[in-house]
Amino acid sequence: MAAEISNGANHIAKNSPVFARIRLGEISDVPHIHKLIYQLAVFEHFEHLFEATEESLSATLFKSPPFQSVTCFILEVSLHPFPQDKHSKNPNYTPITKTIDVEEPINDPDSKVFKVGIAGNDIVVVGWVIFFPNYPAFLANQGFHVDNLFVREFYRGRGFGKMLLSAVATQAVKLGFCRVDWICLKWNQKALKFYEEVIGAEVMNEWGVCRLVGNDLVAFGRN
Repeated sequence: MAAEISNGANHIAKNSPVFARIRLGEISDVPHIHKLIYQLAVFEHFEHLFEATEESLSATLFKSPPFQSVTCFILEVSLHPFPQDKHSKNPNYTPITKTIDVEEPINDPDSKVFKVGIAGNDIVVVGWVIFFPNYPAFLANQGFHVDNLFVREFYRGRGFGKMLLSAVATQAVKLGFCRVDWICLKWNQKALKFYEEVIGAEVMNEWGVCRLVGNDLVAFGRN
């Protein structure tokens, strides 16, 4: 058998086709999004800053129409073609689907935790990206800023992150936006090299991130 689900784990054998889909996130995805954000915090060594809850995400993440404010894409994989469901008929966004041949086996012990929908399907969330409009004034046009992009450990190095970033870029072009930008931690040299050499991004080493948060934000806001 090329691929199977056993004891709640997806095992995808070498040279097996995997069906991938990027769709708009929605409020029912919050439990998965919450887990993904925590995994990202751990990966970036910022788990001590993690304060998000499912309740706070539900209250803040889907307050505006897609692409007008904070928007997220969900990346799912399945061992079978995706059905014609509510996501494929979303008037705000037509999902992107792609078939990927797995060159190395994938064993996902957390697939049961990230399973989507009703019993009987094998759709699993493997990553996400959250982004929002910004305004590069020098260009007098809007752009997108990618705040978080994350692919779960078992699926990295297989093109899924590139697929997510490409989906944001495609939407920016569709809307006539001028650019997409994001921040990458300097210690993550593997990602920086990928962004420069594979995607063609310009790494702006001369820019530093300045941030006000928590009590410092409140204190400065009172001045």
